[in-house]
Amino acid sequence: MQNRYESAAEFRAELRRFLRHSENVARENGMTPRQHLLLLQIGGAENGTTTVSALVETLALTQSAVTELVQRAEAAGLVQRAASPSDGRVTHLTLSADGERRLRAVYDALGPERTHLRAVMDALDEA
Repeated sequence: MQNRYESAAEFRAELRRFLRHSENVARENGMTPRQHLLLLQIGGAENGTTTVSALVETLALTQSAVTELVQRAEAAGLVQRAASPSDGRVTHLTLSADGERRLRAVYDALGPERTHLRAVMDALDEA
């Protein structure tokens, strides 16, 4: 009989391997791991645009940490800001062409790992 924690332990180990690999692939594509997460949240947002406030929620970081991350990503040419036409206090963030290119490269490179992690998750559900 399988130890009741074996599937959960295997899933946790595989998840950590996936995260470590995604960090390395992000670096190979000229981004920090946090920049990759930022770009992923912006690219994955509805219509490919989001705000700092929304990123605070999805990244689970403080407002100041997200603001600094966005500033650095903008300086690196990865994201663009645009003032909201309806609310001057709000700034919308989108990916620049270079940000989109780098995010796509990381996303494509991680395809096999996402498939593997999905299989591990399915096995966890069956346990």
